[in-house]
Amino acid sequence: MDFNVRKLAADAGIFFSRAVQFTEEKLGQAERTELDAHFENLLSRADCTKNWTEKIYGQTEVLLQPNPGARIEEFLYEKLERKVPPRATNGEILGQYMLEAGKEFGADTPYGSTLIQVADCQRRLGGAEREFLQTSSISFLTPLRNFLEGDWRTISKERKLLENLRLDLDACKARLKKAKAAETKAACEGEAVPDFQETRPRNYVLSASASALWHEELNKAQHELRVAQTEFDRQAEVTRLLVEGISSTHVNHLRCLREFVEAQAIYYNQCHQYMQELQKELGRACTSSSVGDSDPANPSAVLPLNSPSPLETDALQIEEVQPPASGTRNAKVLYDYTAADSSELSLRADELITVYHMPGMDSDWLIGERGNQKGKVPVTYLELLS
Repeated sequence: MDFNVRKLAADAGIFFSRAVQFTEEKLGQAERTELDAHFENLLSRADCTKNWTEKIYGQTEVLLQPNPGARIEEFLYEKLERKVPPRATNGEILGQYMLEAGKEFGADTPYGSTLIQVADCQRRLGGAEREFLQTSSISFLTPLRNFLEGDWRTISKERKLLENLRLDLDACKARLKKAKAAETKAACEGEAVPDFQETRPRNYVLSASASALWHEELNKAQHELRVAQTEFDRQAEVTRLLVEGISSTHVNHLRCLREFVEAQAIYYNQCHQYMQELQKELGRACTSSSVGDSDPANPSAVLPLNSPSPLETDALQIEEVQPPASGTRNAKVLYDYTAADSSELSLRADELITVYHMPGMDSDWLIGERGNQKGKVPVTYLELLS
């Protein structure tokens, strides 16, 4: 117990001395050993990597799991080293609700059958999302977390040790400087009693001359300085090798980033494919329903001959669309737009095109012309000019 108390007191004294020395350095009242410029750049690059990795990791977690409660739950399971229980995605839950509602309303009714169709699509979307979350977590989040909890902790530990050794080295330099000054003063003034308040108290023989005592103190200070310099140089080399490994970390994170982008591309492509298939199914159902529900005895159930349905409007060949005699306007394109199919017109930001509206078209779209090119364009991408 006595040993522990003494060690604790010694550690507290060292900590206090380093804190005082660090404060004096910040105030410009003490000299400090500076690292070379290349080493400082490596440390700065490492700090930058750590800071941005933390931000990217945190925001990616929010992107993949917007629910903070679910994130906390996953964190607790991870710390307890237990497997996270499977959790249904929002799309799968919505699909299940729609499926149950469709069955209750009746699969033979238009609304019920449509609910069942949409439910199947939502279920597939939820499954694609689940696969995307798992892939992204393994290929992107895990390497970032491993860096923060592994490599960076090691770098931080070694940097802290290097900073402590630097403080010890500067303290040795200060003691050597004081010893040299005191020895010179003692040699000039003859026999003088050394000021033990300026240096650490030692069990000197008081009958010895002051010059001899200061010479011994000088030798000890020089020896301590050599030891401190050796330890500092060794630790600086270890820390330098670790922070130079940040370049390898960047290469690894680049590979993980590409895998994350690839997973996103696959996920969104699947979603687009599922939604296109759903649109086609609903379109066919709408067409058959319109034909089956038309009743000659009910004029309101028959569409006017000159009023095309939305499906017919989408199927119009753009080459056959003639601009109205009046109503054409110039428009400036605000953003780039890539045509989804041959009926649309791709746009380039800041270009000028001619636009007009055709009867039966969705109000969110216009017909755009650029030279001999013609196609549908979204209104939100345009600034209509007078």
